[in-house]
Amino acid sequence: MSQISIVIPAAGASRRMGDRDKLLELVDGVPLLRSVAERALTVSNTVVVTLPVEAMARAETLVDLPVLQVPVPDAADGMSASLRRAAQAVPKTCDGMMILPADMPDLTTDDLRQIVSAFDDASGEFLVQATSSAGHPGHPVIFPRDLISQFRTLTGDAGAKTILQANRSRIIRVPLPAEHALTDLDTPDAWTLWRANNPDR
Repeated sequence: MSQISIVIPAAGASRRMGDRDKLLELVDGVPLLRSVAERALTVSNTVVVTLPVEAMARAETLVDLPVLQVPVPDAADGMSASLRRAAQAVPKTCDGMMILPADMPDLTTDDLRQIVSAFDDASGEFLVQATSSAGHPGHPVIFPRDLISQFRTLTGDAGAKTILQANRSRIIRVPLPAEHALTDLDTPDAWTLWRANNPDR
């Protein structure tokens, strides 16, 4: 099996949530950030979580988990700041780097394993991107080793889109159930709707 490092970018300000932090919202009785990290640890021994330097509550949710917490003092620069610093922390010996957003509660352990399995089947030579069941591209995405160095020079708030676009001929897309690969919760209204549709969580 490939050695995959998982990066969870969690240095965003959660501004659209008002006075709430979306990554501390409870899902199945657990803060979302911790829940995502726990799932990541089931498929990788190397999990990197980027955090803003002032977000102590986020760090506290991870305190007893074997994840590498990477502070991002320049988090205001956007997603690129998280990805630059995370890429520097990822072991150079890993076969691939999965970007796993911290605000996607529908992604399951089985989903992550399916993406890793597809990467293995492709011998680690291709990017693997999850899609919805209808084929709409989403997350997570695994980038092979030869592309990880490109993360160290990212700028702006577009995340890894430039790397994806430049390597679109190398992308293998894997459908996940329903909207698992697309559901991210950034606003109070989004959380209210998601909870109405998922009353048992």
